[in-house]
Amino acid sequence: MPLLSGVECAKQRYAGYGLSQMLPFGRVLVGCDSSRAGAFGGFHHPDQGYRHLQMVAIITMQGPMELRSPESPALALLDLLRAYAHDCLHYGSRRRYVEVAGAPVRTQYGINYRRATGQSYSAADESGSRHTRNLGIIMEGACDREARLITRRTAALFGITEPADVLGALAFRDMTGTLTEEDSSRVVDIPESVERTRYAAALRDYETGVNRRYTHFLGEFAPGEEHECHTRLLTAIISGDTTTLGAWLDGRHGPGTFTGLFRAPDYFDPGLTA
Repeated sequence: MPLLSGVECAKQRYAGYGLSQMLPFGRVLVGCDSSRAGAFGGFHHPDQGYRHLQMVAIITMQGPMELRSPESPALALLDLLRAYAHDCLHYGSRRRYVEVAGAPVRTQYGINYRRATGQSYSAADESGSRHTRNLGIIMEGACDREARLITRRTAALFGITEPADVLGALAFRDMTGTLTEEDSSRVVDIPESVERTRYAAALRDYETGVNRRYTHFLGEFAPGEEHECHTRLLTAIISGDTTTLGAWLDGRHGPGTFTGLFRAPDYFDPGLTA
């Protein structure tokens, strides 16, 4: 079965990054209906994603959600695999919490830090920027790079090919990491469905705002060593320890590279050693 084969592939790869336990299936909720007429589900559905406090992944069935079964079962399967493989890395990322006024506040997620007041270690990227210096984007891009690799390999192994329709083709390329530059800038208007048009726009925005920025970051700071940098990033995200990653970056760009790249000018915490 393609899904279980993909999950096993993910399990083996993630173990190499230090992930000892995959997200339990019992903590994965898959929605196949919506109160919105014409709702279109999938990885880019509004509010889909991992909930860190509840430790639950919220996933929607890819395609029209008023149908009892997926419009394209093969595409829906790949989308489910991509979402699950992605959220497993969120589930396994190092987290640290403190109590503030009786409520848990997350102060560390992977290699990103946040004060109890909400101030983040790294600043948001400028709107429209091709590069990134934001650790949230770096971690999201690293997780999705892995998830899409697993989905691409599974599609190839089981002979699942790109659909003929425009949105189906874009979704397939998105979930397998094969979107082109033209795809990334393409505006898709589907007059008969506002929901499908909105989904295509969300897909494009995620590609340019996350995956393209992460790819650009790897090429910028690890030219010719993109895989090695990606591996060290994911290992650090799972462990929460930036020591090895920091030393690797320092060896190529000089002392204090991690801090120089990512720490916002107005952020300082003597308790951090990153």
